Amino acid sequence: MNRFDMFREAGNPMFNDNKLKLGIFGPNVSNSCSMTVADTTFKSDFETNVKIAQMMEQNGYECIVPVARWRGFGGPSNFNGNCMEAYTWAAAIAAVTEKIYLFCTSHVPTMHPIVASKMLSTIDDISNGRIGLNTVVGWFPKEMEMFNGKKMDHEKGYRYATEWLEVVLRMWSEQYFDHKGEFFEIKDGWQEPKPSQNPRPVLISAGTSPRGRNFAAKYTDFNFGYIESMEQAAEWTNYIKKLAWEEYKREINTFTTGFVVCRPTEKEANEFYDYYVREQGDWEVANIICDMFGIESGSHSQEYLKKAREKFIAGWGGWPLVGTPEQVAQKLIDISNAGVSGSLVSFLDYEQEMPYFNENVLPLLEQAGVRNPVKETPDKNKSSKTANLVG
Repeated sequence: MNRFDMFREAGNPMFNDNKLKLGIFGPNVSNSCSMTVADTTFKSDFETNVKIAQMMEQNGYECIVPVARWRGFGGPSNFNGNCMEAYTWAAAIAAVTEKIYLFCTSHVPTMHPIVASKMLSTIDDISNGRIGLNTVVGWFPKEMEMFNGKKMDHEKGYRYATEWLEVVLRMWSEQYFDHKGEFFEIKDGWQEPKPSQNPRPVLISAGTSPRGRNFAAKYTDFNFGYIESMEQAAEWTNYIKKLAWEEYKREINTFTTGFVVCRPTEKEANEFYDYYVREQGDWEVANIICDMFGIESGSHSQEYLKKAREKFIAGWGGWPLVGTPEQVAQKLIDISNAGVSGSLVSFLDYEQEMPYFNENVLPLLEQAGVRNPVKETPDKNKSSKTANLVG
């Protein structure tokens, strides 16, 4: 039995029968994915996150991926400046949910792998096997300067991430091991409890460079990436699957993200997009982030720069899911038809906008056959521990 079959047999939501998996991105940070000063009821606090997570469970979403953030980016919005730490967030959300799969996003230079492996195993117990790991090398210089003086260069960063993850995997599967590498030296490595999941917690990473994709192909179950076109999405998916199989005899899937502006008419959707992106967008912080990613005026036309910054303001550079319910559903179906396993989605205002998306877009995805109807879970199946916690 291969790894993916083990996940399916264990009932892991990330490997269920839905052709298109759905999750959300970044509910633990202020503004979530929207770089704007537009009005919103969204708050990156625990109470709001619980409401969102439970709404997602009622509608059959598969996962939540938090952002690992240690400081804001500046600009009028100080984008992501108010942020809940991802491991603590995951433990708390795990205790008040039943079905949804949660990820810890971890900047590997900020935490020792022994600490990370133990924390993940603890959350695995709290969640009854619903925790995964999203590894990030660490790319925001001001954050990395808070921890170790400076951001590592690209190649060194991936050497560090590789050794870090190998230590975590050994902590989860071995007893009393020694390790001596470039970055870590461990004597009699040991951990109990081990994760309960079979074969282990789900691993994802967002590397898009050749080095990053090789890391994903060798170790992870999902390569997270951004879509530029449906043709590019198919090419990326085919490439990473081929790389994983030919180099490491492993299976891998792809996952992307998109921002949602869904309204009864196309005109209403476009008007709201114009409001929160073009009128109220935090262009200063978009410039800061695009410059960090190398999207600079010397390499691109002004029209390209404007569109790139708009996508970052609208939803961290994700794929635009803007329009009527029928249009938004079709765009998600197109993603699925390109071979991508699923998409995280983001909203400017989750509590105000997600219910409309759930009521009007999800049924269209079911009709198209990319998602199945949600199965009701009888209350008697709810654990007493969680039932007490949620009142």
